[in-house]
Amino acid sequence: MIELNPHYAELKDSYLFRRIAAKTEAYCAAHPGTRLLRMGIGDVSLPLAPAVIRSLHEAVDDQAQIATFHGYLPECGAPFFRRAVADHYRGRGIALSDDEVFVSSGASDELGDILDLFSPSSAALIMEPAYPAYVDASVIAGRRIVRLPSGEESGFLPSPSDSIDADLVYLCSPNNPTGAVFSRDLLQKWVDWANRRGAIILFDAAYEVFIEDHELPRSIFEIDGARTSAIEICSLSKTAGFTGTRLGYTVIPLELERGGQRLHAMWTRNRTTKTNGVSYILQKGGAAVFTEEGQRQIRENIAVYKQNAKTLMKALDRVGVWYTGGKNAPYLWMKCPDGMNSWDFFDRLLHEIQVVGTPGEGFGQCGEGYFRFSTFGSPEDTEEAARRLVKLLGEG
Repeated sequence: MIELNPHYAELKDSYLFRRIAAKTEAYCAAHPGTRLLRMGIGDVSLPLAPAVIRSLHEAVDDQAQIATFHGYLPECGAPFFRRAVADHYRGRGIALSDDEVFVSSGASDELGDILDLFSPSSAALIMEPAYPAYVDASVIAGRRIVRLPSGEESGFLPSPSDSIDADLVYLCSPNNPTGAVFSRDLLQKWVDWANRRGAIILFDAAYEVFIEDHELPRSIFEIDGARTSAIEICSLSKTAGFTGTRLGYTVIPLELERGGQRLHAMWTRNRTTKTNGVSYILQKGGAAVFTEEGQRQIRENIAVYKQNAKTLMKALDRVGVWYTGGKNAPYLWMKCPDGMNSWDFFDRLLHEIQVVGTPGEGFGQCGEGYFRFSTFGSPEDTEEAARRLVKLLGEG
């Protein structure tokens, strides 16, 4: 009889969002006609930029004509898309060649697929609270997990230590769920640690566009030594509203080597073996994101989400609740009032003011006692939720 991957049995039940859905559905069934203010969702609410829509339409029309029709594209990415991304980096002062950019169907897919490059015996360091997929992808691969707890005292941004026994490091900045952003100095410490140990940093930069403080790095390749220690995984989902369109990219420097092998060459071989690339239509639309017009338009949408963040920050400031995130991130991570656990606070918000957020316990044990709010909702819902929070918790 065939043997299945035994590590699937080691996965914990992914109950967080299912439990949220069950609780909200039960509440709505008991209170028909009630409109909930959903402030926990990580999906965007604004449409794709006009420049992207126009480019998508042009690409569809291209596929209707023999002269402009495109079949299979290069598995690692169309030259025009790779060049658009690399030009975007170069415009920010980051040296990057076009072929160091690999197209993907989104950061979530890539964060799991990239583990193909590493032996299952390698250990993965995961800073908690953490995006659950980091843990689950490592479990499926049979990889040993090293958990590094973080908390309020460090702003949920832990420092490296030579006592850490790990080979891969997941770093996410701005972080999901905490909204915390690594400083240049702290990120330098992690890069130096990785180079000393021979470890690899998997840098999740899905939310980099939300960083407005110019002193904070948006790419790990702004840090000295990152080209010999890091892979950067990016997404257009939150940057440009591609959650339902699915497109991203991964950056692997040519000089990144371990054990005499270049990871760039290994990933090229992986992609040419396991994928047929991403469609011409999506890459054409994605390239429009990096035009001057596209950048201006996506920032108009980002400005809406950032105003939502300011609205929520103002409310939490008024009630005297500790939080991180918001200014440079699309998430706010607040401390539950009165020592409440995160699911009790979820129930209180749901039943008393009809606001839905995300309990921190779902992001690991370090998240217990904290709560995540998303800024991706409508301004009207965000303003009403903020008003209800202030009324419920009282001004500090």
